[in-house]
Amino acid sequence: QVQLVESGGGLVQSGGSLRLSCAASGHSFRINAMAWYRQAPGKQRELVAGISIGGSTNYADSVKDRFTISRDNAKNTAYLQMNSLKPEDTAVYYCHADINVGPLGKEYNYWGQGTQVTVSS
Repeated sequence: QVQLVESGGGLVQSGGSLRLSCAASGHSFRINAMAWYRQAPGKQRELVAGISIGGSTNYADSVKDRFTISRDNAKNTAYLQMNSLKPEDTAVYYCHADINVGPLGKEYNYWGQGTQVTVSS
């Protein structure tokens, strides 16, 4: 069984910064693509940023030039550096990963439990 655990959320003033982490743990797994999603109250979950195993990245237009996604494959961890935060960035942020598990390497989708980010004006 593989688990994703997020950390780093919290309350920050507009213009501030936060860094989210997502660590994978378990046995016999290999992480492929990783991504961060967010869901604000009353809204659908949306993709914030994604990163391939090779390091290629993509971002939602709303966070380009403010957020940076990265990963440390040796630590099975992804990060989301969030700068110049705005009140509209307030949401629960979820980590997602495509992971090959077990001796057959079947791919599964995994989600973290979510971490709250609140940006005050």
